[in-house]
Amino acid sequence: MKYSAIKYKDIANGEGVRNVLFVSGCTHHCKGCFQPQTWDFNYGDDWDESIEKEFIDACEPSYIEGVTFLGGEPMEEVNQKGLLPLARELKKRYPQKTIWCYTGYTLEKDLLDEKGKAHFDTTAEFLSLIDILVDGEFELDKKDITLQFRGSSNQRILEKNESGEWGPWSKKMK
Repeated sequence: MKYSAIKYKDIANGEGVRNVLFVSGCTHHCKGCFQPQTWDFNYGDDWDESIEKEFIDACEPSYIEGVTFLGGEPMEEVNQKGLLPLARELKKRYPQKTIWCYTGYTLEKDLLDEKGKAHFDTTAEFLSLIDILVDGEFELDKKDITLQFRGSSNQRILEKNESGEWGPWSKKMK
């Protein structure tokens, strides 16, 4: 897996202060994408053990509420496989912190359906570790800069409840 950037102490990509990992590789190619360079699966740097350790350790302070995965596309197969061990370790080490994930895929059609475009042998476990999922491709004609934590009105912010079922995010949002 390659990554294009890491942002520590970010407040724009999820609730609270978060550490954010931008992975490389995306097949959506949304018109108006704010990071088209991340479409290339070879863009950026190799994710390795030393970077992973640095990222995990940076999550320790109590003011860090969690992490966010975006890109590129975290739900591309190579990225799911690369992010899964990281998500496992984050949940093991910091169970109180949340994991947000942005995807252009839709939960029901692409991720949960066994015939979905982004359903792989890693998907169920990876989704089980994610607390908040922002799904749906960015649609330029539905762009709305007043929306909280999303770029276009078709995108949803979904949260997993205690029984593991997904529903609308319970926080007030526009």
